[in-house]
Amino acid sequence: MIEIRHKSTGEVLLRVDAESLDGMKLSCAKLRGADLTRANLEKANLVSSDLRDADLRHAKMAGAALNEASFRGATMEHADLSGADCTSADLNDAHLAFSNLTGTIFRYARLVGADMHGANMHEADLSMADLRADLHQARLTRADLRAANLTGANLSAANLEEADMTGANLNGASLIGAKMHGAIDSHGRLHVGSPKPKAAGVPSRQWWRFW
Repeated sequence: MIEIRHKSTGEVLLRVDAESLDGMKLSCAKLRGADLTRANLEKANLVSSDLRDADLRHAKMAGAALNEASFRGATMEHADLSGADCTSADLNDAHLAFSNLTGTIFRYARLVGADMHGANMHEADLSMADLRADLHQARLTRADLRAANLTGANLSAANLEEADMTGANLNGASLIGAKMHGAIDSHGRLHVGSPKPKAAGVPSRQWWRFW
């Protein structure tokens, strides 16, 4: 028997007659403020569940179905959501710093005010997402950012190499120190960028002389 309790009051929010939450069907669960630190929720079904203000630090949620779930204000630092489906999920003001979001689907998700600095979003689908968030030092290599709302987003020192930002709104976004080589900008143009600096003592060559 697993008891999921409130992080502050200790109140039992849900009892599950199982030894693990891995792959568990918990759609529409009422888990606001739950203590799920280091919980194993891999491939679990949490569609439309209420996880507002929950503590999910270091939780394992790889491959989980999190469509339309609410994680508003949830603490999710260092969590593993790789390959999870967060389509249309509410992650406003969530704390996702240094989390593993590799290949995660955030299509139409709301991430306004979310702290995602240092997160790994390699090949994540963030198309049409509201990403007015803190993304500094995040890894967004090969990410799908088409038509995403990045108005005022902090993308300083982020790695956007080979990301697709076609149609994205970047008004007021900070891109100071961001890596853009091979990225497609909001106008659909390929960003070639500057060649990598050569090691000392090695004659430099202009990139166009390779062809």
